[in-house]
Amino acid sequence: MASKAPVYFFSHGGPDVQYNTRHPAYPVLQNIGKEITQKVKPKAVVVFSGHWEGEPNTVLINKAEHTDLIYDFYGFPPEFYKAQYPNRGDPDLAFKIMSLLDSAGIKSKGVTRGLDHGVWSGFHVAFHPEQNTLNVPIVQVSLYMSEDPDKHYRLGQAVSSLRDEGIVIIGAGMSVHNLRDYMLSRDKSDPMPYSVSFDEALKEAVEAPPAERQVRMAEAARRPDARQAHPVGFPEVFGQDT
Repeated sequence: MASKAPVYFFSHGGPDVQYNTRHPAYPVLQNIGKEITQKVKPKAVVVFSGHWEGEPNTVLINKAEHTDLIYDFYGFPPEFYKAQYPNRGDPDLAFKIMSLLDSAGIKSKGVTRGLDHGVWSGFHVAFHPEQNTLNVPIVQVSLYMSEDPDKHYRLGQAVSSLRDEGIVIIGAGMSVHNLRDYMLSRDKSDPMPYSVSFDEALKEAVEAPPAERQVRMAEAARRPDARQAHPVGFPEVFGQDT
């Protein structure tokens, strides 16, 4: 494995992603998963999901080794609520993350919490339990209960040194997450105009030189189309200077 582990972003869609094998995102997630297991070969995975917000000024970290999954969605077929994804945590890694955050002046708390579908639905495709087993611990870290992009950027900076230890960092969410407009336009082939413009602005921000990224991400969060893309909040696409 390279000396510095990569950072990935999983655009996971809904909890149906693991069943919709014909969706264009399915093979993409599969290929990323194979890259991680076969080429990167990490010692562990630290994941941030847009479906877990901690407290306004405190980040929560799952410190448990074994927990059940969280079915944090509504209105789907019954079999979706029976989905399984074998996984294990790493209490030692969780406490190491807490130490890193403390050194960065970030408050954190260890909690016992299962993986939400923002993690396990996409991971089930990327790291299929039978076809491409991950076989390393997964530690989930919350976002803040805050829309402040700078706070989330600093959170990413605080854990970036984990990459030097062979630990892969994954962000899971969506660049656009407007369920109301999705339901209204699901029979149309053209994307909403704001989804194109915001996605491009976000792409430009994350591809900017490292010295510019924090400012560019904050600017992206203030765009009018950012609120259209994320009517319930921006943290799902937080930036990490990792």
